[in-house]
Amino acid sequence: MNTELKNAVLATDRDAQYDNSAKRLIAHKIILARILIKTVEKFKGMDPLEVAALIEGIPYISTVPVELGLTNAVHFQNGKRIVGFNTENQELNEGLVRFDIVFYVRMKDGLSQIIINVEAQKDEPSDYKILNRAVFYVSRQISSQKERDFVKSHYDDIKSVYSIWVCMNMEENSLCHIHLTKEDIIGNKQWGGNLDLFHIIMIGIGKELPEHNEIYELHRLLGTLFSKELGRKDKLWILKEEYDITEDDNLREDVSEMCNLSQGIKEDGIAIGLEKGREDGIAIGRKDGIAIGRKDGIAIGETGLIQNMHKNG
Repeated sequence: MNTELKNAVLATDRDAQYDNSAKRLIAHKIILARILIKTVEKFKGMDPLEVAALIEGIPYISTVPVELGLTNAVHFQNGKRIVGFNTENQELNEGLVRFDIVFYVRMKDGLSQIIINVEAQKDEPSDYKILNRAVFYVSRQISSQKERDFVKSHYDDIKSVYSIWVCMNMEENSLCHIHLTKEDIIGNKQWGGNLDLFHIIMIGIGKELPEHNEIYELHRLLGTLFSKELGRKDKLWILKEEYDITEDDNLREDVSEMCNLSQGIKEDGIAIGLEKGREDGIAIGRKDGIAIGRKDGIAIGETGLIQNMHKNG
């Protein structure tokens, strides 16, 4: 394996590790709570610790399949049939597309729930329109509730779903809420139902870290976590001093890993660039050398021919 190919393989593997590390970092409940406060109306203004306590269990990270018919699994407990998220046979179904992060969170009343899906993207994809994918994901989160969160025709039991997309390396910071609305064309009939079932949140994280203020509070937090310029100490300082997020062992470890992977990706990019430049330089040099050699050879040949003609005049 040549050096360039080897570096490319290592970089691809490191990119995969970076993606997994990013998901684990976002999945810390205190980080998820900060995201919910800025994106879900019912949590706005709440204390992050209070919201974190409402997140049920441990968020599912890259374990729940997106594919139709595979999101749920049937379990039997004490002879009772229970339908829940499918988190089994990950090795058997290794090639499946999976939701990055999925979890239930309870409302302040302690009774009602909503379902949250968070997707982390290194940048905006170029091979498909990201909003189309977001619509598909939120639709799957609604349709997969049948037999899991509601049965038969009990559609009034459908839980509200939020699909939150965090896109890094954007040209500017942005935040967009896409949801259902009602438009009366003729009359104003009030149809029974809940328009609050379908929410897509698009969060664009700019390349430059914004100042810490109320408008960009979430963007600065996420930008800090994924910054390739800030070191571990700087990141932990911002988390503690600006967001009052204490340095528990798991969070500190995940922040450190992100810093190491970011540095590794940067070094991989430099190594691949240098190797590519070296090979391109050799190729250009060889091409120029052949051209010069051919040109010189022709010139020498022509000179010899002329001299021979004069000699034999």
